[in-house]
Amino acid sequence: MNKRTFIKALASLGFGTLAAPLKSQAEADYLSGIDFDSDDIWDQIRKGYKLKPDYINLENGYYCFLPQETLEKYIEHIREVNYQGSYYMRTVQWDNKAKSAAKLAELVGADPEEIAITRNTTESLDLIIAGYPWNRGDEAIMSNQDYGSMLTMFELAHRRHGVHLKKIDIPMHPQSDEEIVSVYENAITSKTRLIMVPHIVNITGHILPVRKICDMAHQYGVEVMVDGAHAVGHFTFDMKELDCDYYGSSLHKWLSVPLGAGLLYVKKGKADQIRPLLAPYQLDRPGIYNLNHTGTHPVATDLAVMNAIEFHEKIGAKRKEDRLRFIQRYWSDQVREIEGINVNTPIEPFRSCAIANVGLEKVKPGEMAKRLMDEFKIFTVAIDGNGVHGCRITPNIYTTTDELDQFVNALKKMSKKA
Repeated sequence: MNKRTFIKALASLGFGTLAAPLKSQAEADYLSGIDFDSDDIWDQIRKGYKLKPDYINLENGYYCFLPQETLEKYIEHIREVNYQGSYYMRTVQWDNKAKSAAKLAELVGADPEEIAITRNTTESLDLIIAGYPWNRGDEAIMSNQDYGSMLTMFELAHRRHGVHLKKIDIPMHPQSDEEIVSVYENAITSKTRLIMVPHIVNITGHILPVRKICDMAHQYGVEVMVDGAHAVGHFTFDMKELDCDYYGSSLHKWLSVPLGAGLLYVKKGKADQIRPLLAPYQLDRPGIYNLNHTGTHPVATDLAVMNAIEFHEKIGAKRKEDRLRFIQRYWSDQVREIEGINVNTPIEPFRSCAIANVGLEKVKPGEMAKRLMDEFKIFTVAIDGNGVHGCRITPNIYTTTDELDQFVNALKKMSKKA
């Protein structure tokens, strides 16, 4: 029996291909009943999340947990894959993963053959750093504000291949895009091969002018790898307009995919120069799929990617971005001029979205985070290094202005006590 006949036989027995996302019997599509023209739209959307009442969660940047609608469909996928077992794994798992990747490509403005589903941003960018065709003496440029795991991966490239690492500091409150671009440009030499750029700085929420940096770098023949860990599902952008060479993102953050899903983008024509970190079934397979073989993996997560994108698109990417930017500005604008409080995020609205960072001049970030939780039941994360001293604040679309008022009042009381 050939594969096609085998799949048809499975379908006749009820073992479907899961080409379309499953509908959970336990919970209907919650967003279908929401009036998006209503004044209380975000209160209605909030009801679709199961929120822990013990504290106000202002640390969604590490992991944005799933709305109930996506969670129920994910659980249904787990049940269905478990029901089918090896039948599913030997027939349609790769077809369905490709469908999820194609949906991701549509979301970020890329071609399907340029997108692969990985496990997270770290894996995506590590694949590029580890597999890049380095020669001893080549140079790579990155910033001190980049994510720590990526910096240590470059350190491994230095040890293994003799790559020279040049670190710059991203201006925290730039006067113009050109100020940022020039910092990277001034670090380029004739030996520079690759620049790593954060699309949005994870510790401050600063959104960088990626296209301008790419245009500048390409004039020198230098490639650009973008760390977009916090970008996908957060604010709208188009991969073709960015014109970067490589891009990685974590889907368990602002897109609210279950843990274990990331995105790797490699511009068409560039995948074949990257050496795979882990050997695939078939070596030298052309294209991006030669790069991210990880063996047997939780395939229900691949299916849930489509459900998370469905949820995201029902709300509307622009509507969601506007909401996220509003709730950040709602609290940060109230404290920017208060003595003793430092907002470590640019003031121009277009340079940030949901993420911002705030510090108290006389309180260490670790103590600040502890007091916010102990005294005010507000959960955040402390950032203390690389020129940034404060707590990263990452609300989500379900966060209310009342909760942010409590946070602002907490900052004011803490600054006065300090």
